[in-house]
Amino acid sequence: MDLENSTKESQTLKVKKATGSESIKSLKDLALARSRKLHPSLPEYARSIHNYSDRTANGLTRCILDFLRFSGHQARINSTGRYKDNSIVIKDVLGTSRRIGSGQWIPGAGIKGTADISATIWGKSVKIEIKMKDLQSDNQKKYQIEIERAGGKYWLCRTFDEFIDHYHNMI
Repeated sequence: MDLENSTKESQTLKVKKATGSESIKSLKDLALARSRKLHPSLPEYARSIHNYSDRTANGLTRCILDFLRFSGHQARINSTGRYKDNSIVIKDVLGTSRRIGSGQWIPGAGIKGTADISATIWGKSVKIEIKMKDLQSDNQKKYQIEIERAGGKYWLCRTFDEFIDHYHNMI
């Protein structure tokens, strides 16, 4: 009996993970409506909607950016810098290619601790920090205090549902 219950629970868990949250389903509907508006002559079978997921930081960032843009708000990603690859590829005497050397991280020109997404929602400045498992750094905490002191909003989001909650609380 316990084995049957545990199997049913794991199957239910898989279905919930596979279907995603209601917020992500709503985002897909919003993306489809936008596609229909931008390309009215495109047949339904030819429409391709991004497969949204908030399981990774990049996926969550994409969900939030697209939602804000589809909803008529302005949003952009803040740059953290770039990686400069200083390595070279050489061939040894046996003809095997090898990469030697290293690269370096070149920091961006922005302020340390800047939120991942800067947005304007209904004329209000909103900074959105994406966090999956890690915690805010001291620089990010200082930046949050500066934004809130200046009258802006600062949201810490770990899921798309959490972002939607912040968004609806702003309405």
